[in-house]
Amino acid sequence: MKKLVLLAVLALALPIAAFADGGIDYTNSGGTLAGSNSGLSLSGSALIAVNGLNGGGLITGSNLGSVSFATGALSSGSLQMGGTFAAGGWFTITGNGSNGIPNGTLFTGTFSEPVTWVMVPKSNGTHEYTLTGALSGTTGTGFSAEGVTVQLTISTGKGFFNGSTRISSGDTNVVVPEPGSLTLLGTGLVGIAGAIRRKLKA
Repeated sequence: MKKLVLLAVLALALPIAAFADGGIDYTNSGGTLAGSNSGLSLSGSALIAVNGLNGGGLITGSNLGSVSFATGALSSGSLQMGGTFAAGGWFTITGNGSNGIPNGTLFTGTFSEPVTWVMVPKSNGTHEYTLTGALSGTTGTGFSAEGVTVQLTISTGKGFFNGSTRISSGDTNVVVPEPGSLTLLGTGLVGIAGAIRRKLKA
């Protein structure tokens, strides 16, 4: 019976590992997306929402900072019809100190995989483009972040993307281990493992 209870406790403790990662979500709007065969680049895009920074809730504002990036070169397809851009380049999110957002770099990294560029024709004759990519880098507090995702939506109006346009919206999700969560998790699991070992030997 004791072994059954201990196994049940362990089974309940292990899912805690899934909560050791804290997700931070950044939303941006506006800015100019420029593109050529050398790659795509975004400048002048305002950071308008941050959720989960330092374990906090949603913070919004018309200008909390900026989001900018440059991809690698176009490796297949075309700017007008959609394609793929090479990994590499750079990606930066900065805060400007407003509404409790730190002043300075919040995330900096590079595209860790090829970036997809998809054209979606709309029924009203307009065109929408979606840029999706994976990033790796570091947060402003120096923690390593892998598996970061970014997605931008671009509406160009009546024509195809011609090398420069304003973006509609952007979303970047950064998942990085929070040191407090990892310490508690490590301490808890080591304690549980020790208790189970002692009980099983008894």
